[in-house]
Amino acid sequence: MVKLLRRKESASLDDRLDALARAADLADGRLDEDAVAGARSVVTRAGVRRGLSVGHTVVALAGATGSGKSSLFNALSGTDLATVGVTRPTTSTAQAALWEGEGAAPLLDWLRVPRRHEVPHVESEAAGLILLDLPDHDSIEPSHRVEVDRLVEMVDLLVWVLDPQKYADAAVHDRYLRPLSGHRDVTVVVLNQVDRLSRDAARRCLDDLRRLLGEDGLGGVPLLGVSARTGEGMRELGALLAARVTDRRSWAARLAADVGTAAARLDTASGTGSGPRENVEGLAGPLTAALSEAAGVPVVVRAVATSHRHRSIVATGWPPTRWLRRLRPDPLRRLRLAVQAETARTGTAQAGGLVGRTSMPVASTVQRSRMDTAIRRTADAAAEGLPEPWATAVRRAARAHGDELEDGLDRAIAATSLGSARRPVWWRVVGAAQWLVFAVTLAGGLWLLGLAALDYLRLPRPDLPTAGEVPWPTALLVGGALLGLLIAGLSRLAAWAGGRRRARRAERALRANVDQVARDLVLDPIGDEVTRYRDFTEAVACARSENRNEKR
Repeated sequence: MVKLLRRKESASLDDRLDALARAADLADGRLDEDAVAGARSVVTRAGVRRGLSVGHTVVALAGATGSGKSSLFNALSGTDLATVGVTRPTTSTAQAALWEGEGAAPLLDWLRVPRRHEVPHVESEAAGLILLDLPDHDSIEPSHRVEVDRLVEMVDLLVWVLDPQKYADAAVHDRYLRPLSGHRDVTVVVLNQVDRLSRDAARRCLDDLRRLLGEDGLGGVPLLGVSARTGEGMRELGALLAARVTDRRSWAARLAADVGTAAARLDTASGTGSGPRENVEGLAGPLTAALSEAAGVPVVVRAVATSHRHRSIVATGWPPTRWLRRLRPDPLRRLRLAVQAETARTGTAQAGGLVGRTSMPVASTVQRSRMDTAIRRTADAAAEGLPEPWATAVRRAARAHGDELEDGLDRAIAATSLGSARRPVWWRVVGAAQWLVFAVTLAGGLWLLGLAALDYLRLPRPDLPTAGEVPWPTALLVGGALLGLLIAGLSRLAAWAGGRRRARRAERALRANVDQVARDLVLDPIGDEVTRYRDFTEAVACARSENRNEKR
């Protein structure tokens, strides 16, 4: 908070303009288009105005028909440049009176004021003043009102000329004065034609007008009672304008006020909220779980365990029967995962192209519903505390990559290294032992066949060695078969335990890849929107701050 207050006190006009431009860019596509366009217009206008003559101060006299605005223009300039009328608009286009106007041509070209008049015998304190007589803001000619609206947004200092009969007219208060409540430093209000009132009546009118200005948010602006006909109050008005011209800061104060107003409008368009979450990391768990379910991670995990047992039996089973296992398909190969996972692990995918699609079952309606619900809940949790326009942007960002999500999850599954190509060392050892035992069993069987052949041919049988009471050929045949089956059974137990371990490792790897997809396609876009909102609020706060050196 201390840092923010210090920034508010020290932000320069350049800093505030940069902040406003940044806020407009951040709000683009999220907030009201008119508010964003207005902010950008202020930035553009400020850039042009700062590049033109800052030694001149453009003061505009604005008022309604019959307010005596043109008479006041003539009285201040000491000329008869403006045509004076009573019952109809007499000023159709703005004209300028220049006090030492050398170098002001580009500024007036930008303002599109073609009628320019140099005021003779300029007093030194008014040098640099450009006084504009604007058309009537309540003119029956639409082009007059358009001209007034255009110049009211561009001049450095506004002098609103009111008269005793229409000073409370809602047209000027609602359309002009109230919207300029943030421009108190560059606004002056004049009650003209006070010579038509008694002193007490003039005082009451001024008091009532001061009250109305307070209701408009313009409390404290200079308010003068003048008479262009008798000269009453004209000296004070001239001195006020001369002081503003001498100060040479009205243009900066005007731009600062425009920046503050545009930033306030963006802030209003943004709405209010309690503030975003500190981060979106805490939302990853439920989302990853739902996406893992939809991507078929449980199916793959079961396939990893089953595939490990399948290949273990093929490698360590009893040789005469293991060929039957080969007739069964490998579960991972059926899902097209056995080769792809190893390809991704070894990096050959970079040389051979992208990892292809798997043959995973299509997500069911229930799985898709769970996935959609998880994404919606994630977006709602991240949007909690944000103003509605930004909350809507967060929800939209959460689904911005919905078309890519299914393919992304499939690629994540396909690219996960499941360890299916790694063959444990014990498989080779047990496999060799099984073949050795099978060879012993085969030797015993062949020995017995040989003895049977001798008996069939009635040839003498050699003496048989025995293992205790059991002849060796029988011991080799029966013992080898039993030992082979025992080794196969123990290998199955080891394969079951190994399959569980590999399944757990595969599940962690799969969930990690699914989590990365969730972050890339859901959480990161959400986080970008939340960060965008934080940056926007900081930029608006900077744009709305005021440099004390720029205030009057």
